[in-house]
Amino acid sequence: MKHYFITAIGTDSGKSLVSAIVTEALKADYWKVVQAGNVETDKETVMSLVSNTQSVFHNESYLLDAPESPHSSAAKQGVTIDIEKIKLPTIENEYLVTEGAGGILVPLNDDHLVIDLADKFDCEVVLVSNVYLGSINHTLLTVNELKRRKLKVRGIIFNGDENLASKKYILQYSGYQELLSIPTLETVDEKVVKHYAEKVRKNLMS
Repeated sequence: MKHYFITAIGTDSGKSLVSAIVTEALKADYWKVVQAGNVETDKETVMSLVSNTQSVFHNESYLLDAPESPHSSAAKQGVTIDIEKIKLPTIENEYLVTEGAGGILVPLNDDHLVIDLADKFDCEVVLVSNVYLGSINHTLLTVNELKRRKLKVRGIIFNGDENLASKKYILQYSGYQELLSIPTLETVDEKVVKHYAEKVRKNLMS
């Protein structure tokens, strides 16, 4: 099984959109390990955007109520997130796409961060970098931590109106490959996800 971990440079960077695209591209299983906020879960969002019939959507290990940092949301419910108790679901397909929460250094508990899940499950990281003033700094800080931890990184997916100067510097500094660039989208639906899935498939499978 090939296991991709979708993470980002911050909250609302487009992880769920990218997770849907990668899941569709590979006809992969999908797993959101920790969900904080249950009005509309990321699993429900991804399910609504994936159109193939092979993907299986696995239940969260922790489904928390408050839309806050996982450690804070868990504490409000009297829960402690224990990553040692988190086990991989039974996988039906060749690929598994796991979606993180927020950025890589978001705390799960007093001792563990979101990125520790990628290390625990020996995942290959797909980093989402959304485009805004300051995103170079935030992306390179994330890159530095991924490199410090010696994690395997498949590449970067840029999300937002293209800034060629920013992209060039990020790719040059990181040494990572660009997997896909997604412009600002007016509509996000199954058709759009399938379109970008076709664009990124080769880079994920090669």
